[in-house]
Amino acid sequence: MITTDLERAKKVLIQNELIAIPTETVYGIAGNAFSETAIKKIFELKKRPHFNPLIVHIKSTEYLLEIVESIPLIAQKLASAFWPGPLTLVLKKNEKIPASVTSGKDTVAVRVPNHKLTLDLLQQLDFPLVAPSANPFGSISPTSALHVSNYFGEKLSVILDGGICEKGIESTIIGFENEQPVLYRHGSLSIEEIEKVAGPLIIRTKENVEPNAPGMLSRHYAPETKTYLTSKLMNMIERFEGKKIGVLVFKNKVLDSRISYVEVLSSNGNYEEAASNLYGAMHRLDQFELDIILAEKLPDHDLGKTINDRLERASKNKE
Repeated sequence: MITTDLERAKKVLIQNELIAIPTETVYGIAGNAFSETAIKKIFELKKRPHFNPLIVHIKSTEYLLEIVESIPLIAQKLASAFWPGPLTLVLKKNEKIPASVTSGKDTVAVRVPNHKLTLDLLQQLDFPLVAPSANPFGSISPTSALHVSNYFGEKLSVILDGGICEKGIESTIIGFENEQPVLYRHGSLSIEEIEKVAGPLIIRTKENVEPNAPGMLSRHYAPETKTYLTSKLMNMIERFEGKKIGVLVFKNKVLDSRISYVEVLSSNGNYEEAASNLYGAMHRLDQFELDIILAEKLPDHDLGKTINDRLERASKNKE
C-alpha cells in the first residue's frame, strides 16, 4: 500500500515487519536494525547474498555513539559537513548491531538520510533502520514509490510515498583504514566534495568476495535488457543494426532511424540532474521490450564518475 501514514509505518516496523521508505538517494526496504527477524526478512525479500552488508539509517549525528565504538576525527568532520545527506560512513560497530547487519564484520555502514518523511519516522522510533535499496538484488534501484510497488506489490504492506528521490543515486560510502579515508562506493556525493573535507581518498570500490561495504559488487544496478556501456555510440549502433535499440545519453540527443527510444539525462549537461534522472531513465528503457540498451559513457569527473560506475555495473559488456 502506497501511503504517507507514519503511524501505520511505525506499527509495522515495531512488529518486526518491513516497509519501504523514501530517502534523498533511492527508496529502501526498511526494518528494525536491532531485530534478527526483520534483518532476515530483508535478505529473503531482496534475495540478497548474506555476505553483502546493510546500511543502518539513524535519526541524527548524536545517535551515532549508540551504535559505534568510536568516531575518528575525519569521520566527525564528514558527518558535520554532509549529514543529513548522501554520505555513508563505515565505522567500528558496538554490540547493539547484530553481526547479520554487517555480514560478520566488526564495522557498520551508517548514515543520516536527508528526507523529511523518513527523518520524522526515525524520530518516532527507539531503534534505527536497516534499509538497502527497495529492489530485488542486482536490479535497477527504485527512485519512486511506484518503482517499489512494481517490484514487490503486496509483499510490502506499507510503501511510504516521499515523491521522486532528489539525488537519484545511492549514497557515497567512505571507510577508514589506518585512519585514512577510503572510498568504497561512488555515490551522490562527488569525490571532489569529500576531498575538500577529508583530504585525498584511497579508492577501493569493487570487491566480489567479501565486500567491506554495500554496493561493491561488480554486477549490480542492472536492467533486464542487455546493456552495453560505450564511448563509441555510433559504432555500437552499427554493430546492432536490425535490433530494437534504446539509447541512454548524457546531453546530446541522437537522431538516427535505427534507434527506437532515446533517454537524455540532462539536456544542459548538468551532472546532478543527470544523476537524479539515471535510474528513472533505465526503468523506462527496460519497459520498452528492447533487444539492446546502449549507454553513452560520460566525462569521467564530478558525478560523471558515479554515473559511469553505475552504468559499468549494469553493463554485460564494456565497449
